[in-house]
Amino acid sequence: MGTQHELVAAIDASAASSGLSLDPAQQRLRDRLAHLGAGLAGTSLRRRSTPRGLYIHGPAGRGKSWLADAFYAAVPTTKTRVHFHRFFDELHRNIHLHRNEREAVDQAINEVTGASCLLLFDELHVHDSGDARLLTRLLMHAFRRRMTVLATSNYAPDDLLPNPIWHHTFEPGIDLIKTNMDIFHVHGVTDYRTTCADHSVGFAAGRWTTRTTTTIPQHGQAAVATVRGRDFPMLAIRPGELWASFAQLCDSPTSTIEYLEWSRTFAKWTITDIPLLRDVNLEAQQRFITLIDVLVDAGIRVTFVSTHDLTTFLTGAAHRPDAFRMTSRLHLLRSSDPTAPWPKSDDTCTPPTCSPIGGQHRR
Repeated sequence: MGTQHELVAAIDASAASSGLSLDPAQQRLRDRLAHLGAGLAGTSLRRRSTPRGLYIHGPAGRGKSWLADAFYAAVPTTKTRVHFHRFFDELHRNIHLHRNEREAVDQAINEVTGASCLLLFDELHVHDSGDARLLTRLLMHAFRRRMTVLATSNYAPDDLLPNPIWHHTFEPGIDLIKTNMDIFHVHGVTDYRTTCADHSVGFAAGRWTTRTTTTIPQHGQAAVATVRGRDFPMLAIRPGELWASFAQLCDSPTSTIEYLEWSRTFAKWTITDIPLLRDVNLEAQQRFITLIDVLVDAGIRVTFVSTHDLTTFLTGAAHRPDAFRMTSRLHLLRSSDPTAPWPKSDDTCTPPTCSPIGGQHRR
């Protein structure tokens, strides 16, 4: 399955099996991805030429990640998929392991990417100068190793790290992207997350409710989650299930590290006492936005509990970087009436497994 025609057919078949119909903008992206894949099929790191990478950007909910994942599943080459938050978590872990060795960062990046011909980097965005430097090192490593990089983003390359104080720290990375990758803008007018009809699996199986009389289990494991030697109080914990308040998850010194660990441990979450974002500090706002990123990528089923209905919450969302992506993703949820029966707890719920659009995959 390596020709352009075969890859187009494979992506179309994947869409049909998911009940999707690609719009004209998505069809153009499908064809461009298939063209990229035809140049990759059957190749190795010893090939004489490397297909140029592809940087896909556009508004949230236009199908960029879905199409990139469908392409990734179909193209027959050695490949690695990373998501922004999981990439930096694994990279920092590996850097720590090699901290006493020379070229620790390069060794850590090599362990993340392996000997892949294709590197898919999903949800690429940069708001931190430290992340900017590490991402530049990743791009340098990938292009030096003659990997083809495929990236999805809500930002055009020149708009990455938009803070004017720090933007210059990622200019070398932006130059690498523009030199080694073709830029493809998805001109879709519809945010398809707002039309989600399948609420059977993953994050879309969750709901937003204003029924605040939640039943919190009072027995089982102690309500403390430990990550790397640090204890975090929770409302309740059962095998595969986590209950926590907004304050415990976002208005306290938590980080992406904890969110990723808990997403690997708990397949079902209940988050209570969610305020309007404008009523909390900027750090808590950004933590909630990051938490939504992690939960969607991991396919976690979440019940969000707030005195504010979802429309009111989204209308009042602060204009933080990436808040537009959070808004799009929360539209995947069902919105429950306060009189709706509260879902029963599933004591046998098991931790999530790696899904085709979550986590990291290497073949």
